[in-house]
Formats: sequence, structure tokens, C-alpha cells
Amino acid sequence: MRESVETERRARPRRVWRRRVAAGVAVLFAAGTAVRLGGLEAGVFLVPMVSFTPYFALAALLMLGVAALLRSRAAIAIMLAVCACLAWCVLPRAIGGGEATGGRALRVLTANLNGGRGDATVIVDLARRLNVDVLSIQELTYAARDRLAAAGLAELLPYHLGRADHRGPEGSGLYSRYPMTERTGLFRPVGHHMPVAEVSLPGGSAVEVVVVHPVAPVPSTVPEWEAGVSSLPPAPASGPPRILAGDFNATLDHAVFRRLLGTGYTDAAASTGQGLTPTWPYGRSLPPLVAIDHVLTDGRGSAAGVQVFDVPGSDHRALFADLRIRG
Repeated sequence: MRESVETERRARPRRVWRRRVAAGVAVLFAAGTAVRLGGLEAGVFLVPMVSFTPYFALAALLMLGVAALLRSRAAIAIMLAVCACLAWCVLPRAIGGGEATGGRALRVLTANLNGGRGDATVIVDLARRLNVDVLSIQELTYAARDRLAAAGLAELLPYHLGRADHRGPEGSGLYSRYPMTERTGLFRPVGHHMPVAEVSLPGGSAVEVVVVHPVAPVPSTVPEWEAGVSSLPPAPASGPPRILAGDFNATLDHAVFRRLLGTGYTDAAASTGQGLTPTWPYGRSLPPLVAIDHVLTDGRGSAAGVQVFDVPGSDHRALFADLRIRG
């Protein structure tokens, strides 16, 4: 009996210490959640880290289980609140908001070619198989443009505007099944080349398409990245329906991207329950981890379906959105 009491007395400080550690870790989770909820990410560390909010939510669930095993009431209470908040942030993009109804079908494909290294044949095959109407290309080089032409893209999408570059991420292009007119003055791009076109659809209606590609938020360019996303035009209340398609270098968890959505845009992937499907990085030692390629529609557009496809040679997966456009 005495030995049992002595063992219990020695174990008690260890349990107390573990519960305190659990409570401390829970406080760190709460701080991270506050950054996401408040849109407080800033600087070279927090901006990239916020991209991993869905994984942070999974870690929070595991931490809640640890807190329950340790019977730390403080940690359990904190982690229950954390998990509820993160579920509110993450789950809607995996559930979606219902299928699109009504409107003209418009099939949009966006692909980042990784400095022109993406496989042009795969892109053209996707455009043919998916019956694509509009193709948004980022990191378009002169060599990649020629390879796309050689693979037969002009036969599928004969109208083209944009600007290629010799190398690197600067070039962008827009290809269409229907006639296009380049628009200027809609916004002042901050980042790479971002052409805008008004696409004339059969029957006399039109839709406006913006190729999106701000710089990546690497340590030296975080302010330019935020300015680039902030510079994108808000959702219009009149005029042709507007679509933004490309590599935003931002996820649904970045505050600057959420502010853009708040002007009236809808993310096609999130609205169809595909918002957690990652598009980057592809073709490296790690699997794709985050969704930074998007197709956005204003209030007159919606998505009937979204798919992602691997593109050999690129570090991005291509994103296809089957849209319905009203008005």
C-alpha cells in the first residue's frame, strides 16, 4: 500500500507537467488560428505558412486527441475552440455550394508552363479532350508558344493574344475558340504580364477574361506579391461577366485573396467541393500540397465542375473549370 501511494505521488508531478505542456501547445495553436481568422499574416514566414492551414487543421485534431488522453481540461477547451474555428475556415471548400444551374457553358483551362517547360502536347490534348473554349497560359516562352502551335493548338483555339518571353515567368497568353478583343486600362498589373480580353461568344454576348499571375511570395517579393493580388480588378456589377484565371500564387487562406473574393467573386474549385485539391508543387520529391491556381467568376457565373490534370515538365497542375455564365 505504501509503495502504491509513493508511486502515485511521484507520478503526479509528471502528469501536471505534461498537462501544462499540452496547454502551452494549445495556446500556440490558438495563436496560429487567430492569425488565420484575423488575416494577420505578414512577412516572409507567416505568408507562406498560412497556405498550409488545412494541414494545420489536421494537426489541431491530433492535438485535441493528445489533450484528451492527458486529461488536460485547459488544453481540451482551447483545442475544441481551435478545431471549431479551423473547421469553419476549411470545410466549406470541401463541401461546395451546389451545382451550377442555367447559363451558357464556357469551358476554361488554366496552366502554368514553368518557364515554358510544360509539355505542350499534353496541354493541347487536354484542350481537345475537354472541348476547351478559353485557355489561360502563364510562363509562356517563345519556344513554348511555338510548341503549342506545332501540337495543333491553333486548330482548336484560333484566336490568341498576350505576350511571350524568352525565358522565365514573365510571359502570359490567352487562347480562345471565339474572337477576342484586347482590353487595356482595366487595372494596373503588379507582377508578370496579365493580359485582359473580351471574348465574343456566339449570339452576341461577351465575357471578360483576365490572365492572372502575380509574383510568388518569396522572401524578397512578399510586398510585391500582396500588391499584385490587391491590384486585380474587383468583381463588376455591370458590363460583361468577368473571369479571372491563372496562377494567383495565393490560397483561399490568404487574407488578400479573401478580400478579392469579397468583392463578389466565387472560386470555382471551392464552390464544387474541390477547394482542397492541390495544384502545386508538381513533379518534385513532394506531392502537390497547396491550391494556388484558380478560376474565379463574378456573380453572374458559377461552376458545374472542376478537374485538375498533371502536366509533365511543369511544377503546376492544370486546372479545368466547366462554367455557366448568365447575362
